Amino acid sequence: MVNVPKTVNVHIVTYQSDKYIEACLESVLRQTYPIEQIIIVDNASADRTRAILSKYQDKIHIIFNESNVGFAPAHNQAIRASTSDYALVLNPDIRLHEDYVTQLAEGIEAHPEVGSATGKLLRSQEGTIDSTGLIINLARRAFDRGANEPALDWSGTSEVFGVSGAAALYSRKMIEDTSIDGEFFDADFFAYKEDVDVAWRAQLLGWSAYYEPKALALHERGWKSGGRKEQPVFVRKLSYINRYKMMLKNDHLGYVFLHCLPLLVYEIMSFGYTVVREPELLPAWGDFFRKLPSLMRKRKWIQAKRKVLLRHVYRWFLK
Repeated sequence: MVNVPKTVNVHIVTYQSDKYIEACLESVLRQTYPIEQIIIVDNASADRTRAILSKYQDKIHIIFNESNVGFAPAHNQAIRASTSDYALVLNPDIRLHEDYVTQLAEGIEAHPEVGSATGKLLRSQEGTIDSTGLIINLARRAFDRGANEPALDWSGTSEVFGVSGAAALYSRKMIEDTSIDGEFFDADFFAYKEDVDVAWRAQLLGWSAYYEPKALALHERGWKSGGRKEQPVFVRKLSYINRYKMMLKNDHLGYVFLHCLPLLVYEIMSFGYTVVREPELLPAWGDFFRKLPSLMRKRKWIQAKRKVLLRHVYRWFLK
């Protein structure tokens, strides 16, 4: 009996992405693994993004939004438009090596408990690592594992807490099992930390994440490499408040008490810094409380569906 390769769709959300999208698409089209469909969701770009996409209209399926609905809702649109076995979620500033999908697909197929996978993401011109997966600490702060370390490091295949949404392969089975009311990425997040939220939820529901160092990609990141003050205020507000949304949905009170010291230290320092240095972030709490009923409903769903012992999840929380 001939083994039929699992189908893979590529999902990319664009917004003012004319600097990167062409190189990203070309890298997708050069993949050695057969790509069933490339789905682009454009969030009302006003630059040359749409003109560039039009050159590929015979090779891609494009969904044009009339406004910027956000990273999370737009990727949910792509997921709903797809039925493939796997969805490769990409940022437009990613360039894949030609065997990226092949390496991840082979790895994830060998481990049925794995619902997501990532490769070694590199900074494009620095010879350093951008991400080898996600890590999280006792203060519930998430980071890219291996960031800024030499590109030759992290050469072994491993299980990770989760994968960066910049270049993540998700299985359809995990997407369907962890989606809440048809949402895989939480639309209440708009953008930022939605990949960490997915990772935490997936862990609670018994799904593992996988890192394959042979799968290589370059990540530009743009203004993100220049520090916080280079980031627009709306980005900092989302990143700030989405951490609390993620905690409300996924955390467990017993482990909050267990980790109260590092949490309390961080919260005091964070609050002081925010009040003094970035008071413009504080209005984000209005968004948090407006969405509180929705977040609580999602929390109830997640906690009711949890399939693993809590210690299996919290083993990932680093000191």
